[in-house]
Amino acid sequence: MTSRRSALLIVLAVAALSGASAVEAAQLGPGARGPLRQRLREKKAEEERPIDLQAVLPGARRQTEAYGTDGPQRLDVYIPPGARDAPILIMVHGGAWMIGDKANTGSVENKLKHWLTQGWIVVSVNYRMLPDAMAYEQAEDVAKAVRWAQGQAENWGGDPRKVILMGHSAGAHLAALVSSRPDMVGRPWAGTVVLDSAAMQVSSTMAGRHLGFYDRAFGADPGYWAKASPMDQWTPRAVPMMLVCSTERPDDPCDDARRFQAKARAAGRDMPVLPQALTHADINRALGLPGAYTDAVDAFVAGRLKGR
Repeated sequence: MTSRRSALLIVLAVAALSGASAVEAAQLGPGARGPLRQRLREKKAEEERPIDLQAVLPGARRQTEAYGTDGPQRLDVYIPPGARDAPILIMVHGGAWMIGDKANTGSVENKLKHWLTQGWIVVSVNYRMLPDAMAYEQAEDVAKAVRWAQGQAENWGGDPRKVILMGHSAGAHLAALVSSRPDMVGRPWAGTVVLDSAAMQVSSTMAGRHLGFYDRAFGADPGYWAKASPMDQWTPRAVPMMLVCSTERPDDPCDDARRFQAKARAAGRDMPVLPQALTHADINRALGLPGAYTDAVDAFVAGRLKGR
C-alpha cells in the first residue's frame, strides 16, 4: 500500500469518526493530521449547530415523525405558517452510506431559507446506515419515507402531487435509485434533484479504483451491484431527474452524470446535467443561496411542478 493511499485511508477514518463527509475529507488530501483533525472537528461542530427556525421564518414549526419501526427511520418536517396545498421538498442527507443526520446544517439550513420561506414544506430524512443496512436497503428506507410523506402531506397542508425528492452524495445515489425504480414507492412524484453522486452505475464504480466504504455499501456480488445501480435500473418510466455534479472532484462525477444523461436521451427522455465549480460539500451547502446555481435548480423544479 502506498504512503499516499495509507494517508488517504487515515483521512477517511478520521472523517467517519468525526461525522464529516468522507468524500469531502478525501478531497482535503493527505496533509498534516493535526490541522486536518482540527478542521474536521470544526466541521462537525458546524454541522451539529442547532438551526434557529424562527430566525429563518417566524411561525414555522418542526415536527419529528417515525415512518417505520426501526430507530433511524425518522424524519423532520418543517412546515411554514398557513400551509395549504404547499409543494414539498424531501431531502436525503449523505455521508458515505455510514454517517450523517437529517438535522445537519449543510443539508437543510440554506434549503430552509430558500424553500421554506417561499411556502414549501421541507422534509429531511434519516435512514438505516452501515453496518446495519447496505445501500439497496437504505434506498428501500428512502422509498418508504417518500411514500409515508405523500400519505401525510395533506395533514401538513401539503400537496402530495407536488413532491420534489433531493439527495446529496450517498443520499443522491439513494434518491436516484428510487427515482429510477419508482415502483419502490408506488406513487408518482414530480421530480428529483441528484446532488453530486459518483455511483450512478455501480458496476463501473466497483470495477475501477474506489474507496473502501464502497465495498461496505455494495458488497462483492455483481447481482447486488446491478440491483443497487440507478443507471442499470433506469427505464423510461423513471421519475425525471436533474443531475448536479462537482467539477472539483478527482473522481469526476460529471462523467457518470453525462453517461446517465446519454442513456436517457437514447430512450427519448431528458435528464439535465448541471456541472458546478464547487466542492462536493458546497454542492450541498450552497444550494438555496442566491445565484445562478439555485436559479437553475429552481427552473428545473418549476418545470416539474407546472400544471400539477
